[in-house]
Amino acid sequence: MRVVSSAVAACSLAALSLLFSGCESVSGGLKSQVRLSVSVSGAGTVASNPPGINCPGTCAVSFDRGTTVSLQDTPKPGNIFSGWSGACTGTAACNIALTADSSVSASFTSGSPQKVQLSVMKAGYGTGTVASSPVGIDCGASCAAQFATGTTVTLIPQADGGFFFDGWSGACSGTGACVVPITAAASVTATFGGSLQSIKHIIFMLQENRSFDQYLGHLPQYFQANPQYPMPAGGIDGEPANASNPGLNGAASVSAYRLDTACVQNQSPFWNESHRDFNLVDPTSSTATLDGFVTESANDALANGYVDVQGARSMGYYDWNELPYYYFMAANFATSDRWFSPVMDRTQPNRMYLLAATSAGHAYPLPPGTPPLNVPTIFDLLQQHGISWKIYVADLDRFSPPTQDSNLNMFVASLKYPQNFVPSGQFFTDVANNTLPAVAMIEPGFLAGLDEHPNVVANAVGGGVQRGSNFVSTLINALMGTPGSPSPSWKDSVFILTWDENGGFYDHVPPYQTVPPDTVPPSDLQPTDICYHNPAPICGFNFTGFRVPSIVVSPFTRKGYVSHTKADYTAILKLIETRFGLPSLTRRDAAQMDMTEFFDFADAPWLTPPSPPAQPANGACYLDHLP
Repeated sequence: MRVVSSAVAACSLAALSLLFSGCESVSGGLKSQVRLSVSVSGAGTVASNPPGINCPGTCAVSFDRGTTVSLQDTPKPGNIFSGWSGACTGTAACNIALTADSSVSASFTSGSPQKVQLSVMKAGYGTGTVASSPVGIDCGASCAAQFATGTTVTLIPQADGGFFFDGWSGACSGTGACVVPITAAASVTATFGGSLQSIKHIIFMLQENRSFDQYLGHLPQYFQANPQYPMPAGGIDGEPANASNPGLNGAASVSAYRLDTACVQNQSPFWNESHRDFNLVDPTSSTATLDGFVTESANDALANGYVDVQGARSMGYYDWNELPYYYFMAANFATSDRWFSPVMDRTQPNRMYLLAATSAGHAYPLPPGTPPLNVPTIFDLLQQHGISWKIYVADLDRFSPPTQDSNLNMFVASLKYPQNFVPSGQFFTDVANNTLPAVAMIEPGFLAGLDEHPNVVANAVGGGVQRGSNFVSTLINALMGTPGSPSPSWKDSVFILTWDENGGFYDHVPPYQTVPPDTVPPSDLQPTDICYHNPAPICGFNFTGFRVPSIVVSPFTRKGYVSHTKADYTAILKLIETRFGLPSLTRRDAAQMDMTEFFDFADAPWLTPPSPPAQPANGACYLDHLP
């Protein structure tokens, strides 16, 4: 009987066939090892990683079973590497996963190595560089170089500030370093994308008093009529076909209908009226019935001597025939069917939220002569952090002495930074000169009749929907430029267009419960007002207002995107805060989405802007009848 030593007995059964060559004693016990042998012919050397082999010299070494050993050839001057034989073949680096004793031969011959070209191409919106080791490629300056066959070239990407490396294609894949064994001519593409930091200019603008249903509620029909635009994922919650509201005092219901006139008389979206729009019978209930629009519109007409004593104008809507520019931009760029004003109230409290994420307890405008609110605004934050900003004002020079007609006048900030108010015409100059600030607000001007506010007198204040939308089109078109010649400001800007509140016009999606900005309840309600000293949830600042239209225009905007995320437009503040690393102003803006879902920074889908249709400005404007 053959006696097997204890050392041999300790070897695994799988190692018995290698009894004399593969079971060696090591410190702390026994480990299975295998032997790698290298032979060299000609003038050159072979070294291993892990270290051990350096042949000629040390040409056979034992390694732990399962180790992957890389062998690197180095020809002596005047020689070239001809190739491997045995466990490896070819001329690329030799990598051997050792499971048994193995041998490999390296052959070197006299002569100069053949050189072939390695080319690097760059793709994507972002910018960056690619450098090689060994040196040769610096792309940047040189995107191709020749390397000797047998060389292993490592390509290292470096994204420029504000961008990121998105990955390799061609001879490499993934996002790590690209290692190319040079055996023949090869090419590789490095793709660089953008990030939120790619946005250098955030421009926002609020028009006046329109609901989503009134302006963009027929987007589903627009997509159906224009099959070149695919219906967005999740569809669009547009105005339903059976939209209606009960008439005043039991009169027949008024169904939604298309308006022919670009002008309709004003109606009240104030605190009381908005809460009755929300629930006519029980306006302090948190349950929305959305049945008070026609009644409140009729009451407003009766109180002010308007023609529409039936309140039918509250159910009127426009579509792409009257607003071709807005429909085109919403279909091509992005909008939201869950975008709300911040509070169920009129213009001033809502615009307080736009600027400060709170109305500081106000449900009413500040009374004349009242000192402005001493609460921080987004512009105070920008100023404190050294971030440039401007407010472009259409009515800047309409007062004597000249002063700005801006909603920032409700805050102390307007007194601290008069130099930041400029005429709206300066916007076009700054776009053309690429001198836009980091953050810009555009005030279209109530007195100029460019804000789309409903009318009191035909062709007077509130110049109708077409005059205002035409003005907006001039601003956005200047920013975009043309497909063949984008403006110098287009490549890194975003323009956010929305409306301050619904103006008393019908919308079928109810406001939603949200985060109050602070612990301050409405402080200026009168004893006859709904919610006066009422603790019901609807009576605080923890419900949004009604849906309003929105359009997000940027080279980074996802094509034909519709957001279904609930938000109010203090999300604009959250975007600014996120982009520039600023703290939140209140709990309200802190709770909003940061709007990054609207963007595709890797591809910049609209780097070449589209060609939108002209927006008419001369539609019929009358107030003596409907539609």
